[in-house]
Amino acid sequence: MGNPGDRFRGSRHNVGFMTADIVAGELGVKIDRLKFKAKTRIAKLGGESVLLMKPQTFMNLSGDAVCEAMKFYRIPTEKIIAVSDDVALPVGKIRVRRGGSPGGHNGLKSITEKCGGEGFPRVKIGVGAPPHPEFDMADWVLSGFSGRDLEMVKTAARGAAAAVRDIVEQGVEYAMNRYN
Repeated sequence: MGNPGDRFRGSRHNVGFMTADIVAGELGVKIDRLKFKAKTRIAKLGGESVLLMKPQTFMNLSGDAVCEAMKFYRIPTEKIIAVSDDVALPVGKIRVRRGGSPGGHNGLKSITEKCGGEGFPRVKIGVGAPPHPEFDMADWVLSGFSGRDLEMVKTAARGAAAAVRDIVEQGVEYAMNRYN
């Protein structure tokens, strides 16, 4: 998950797009076909056909794109894997969840509301909390990384890509045991 456009590239909110690009690169494809209000590409992962998506609807409306693809391909909710930022996790920490509440994340909330439930796996990448409580959350998640944080997030995105592969190939329980 992330926000479209060059303006948001490298922002905290776009770690999901960063991860999708890593997965696509490892599979030898580029996510560049416009379909379902998203940039998409079908690829083979662990013997399964997977649809890689980068919604172009902005984060808070991610469910619009995801739900269109789900309906078209008849994908059950539990087969969605959402990769998102998480301000409650320290920078670079990865957490895999089987499902659950959106936890204040508007992109996850959009998918939950539009696609019929919370029962989809998610890979969360820690982007850290704002530096002080009065800091505007939107400004924080739309800001970029620098220095050590940037290197930690790049490493985390590679780890999140591995977690996605593990979910597809081994199941969410395996990935949870490996990354949590």
